[in-house]
Amino acid sequence: MEARVWLAKAEDVDAVSSLIAAFRDWWGKDKPALDQIRETAAVLLADPATDFLLAARDGEDAEAVCQMRYRLSVWTGADDCWLEDLFVGEAARRGGLGRALVAAAIERARQRGCRRIELDVNEQNREAIAFYESLGFTTEPKPPGRTLFVSRAL
Repeated sequence: MEARVWLAKAEDVDAVSSLIAAFRDWWGKDKPALDQIRETAAVLLADPATDFLLAARDGEDAEAVCQMRYRLSVWTGADDCWLEDLFVGEAARRGGLGRALVAAAIERARQRGCRRIELDVNEQNREAIAFYESLGFTTEPKPPGRTLFVSRAL
């Protein structure tokens, strides 16, 4: 199977929104609503600090999405790339689209001058950890101890 990956543009908002909504459903959530996802995706597609990549098998419409956010880091003096979301539709899983998206995300981050790419993975998701490790990512905690994803709803 040949994977086709492309940088999403404004006209891809429906494909991006549908895949993000499918990701939401996969998580067992019912919010945000599709129209809110679409509205936000349209804003993000116009934001120079955000990229969406789409992927598909030959002859198919978009079946996978990857969202990347960029921010200047005081630690590197360059932008960091945060791989915020990666989702492959159920029918296309295990076909190489996730791997193709991450490879394209790494290349896109390099093109933008990023010095590192980061993401978060639940420590119990061994399959995802193995996937990212197979692509050269490390899961070493920052000393001292384990680094945790910390958030607060506002």
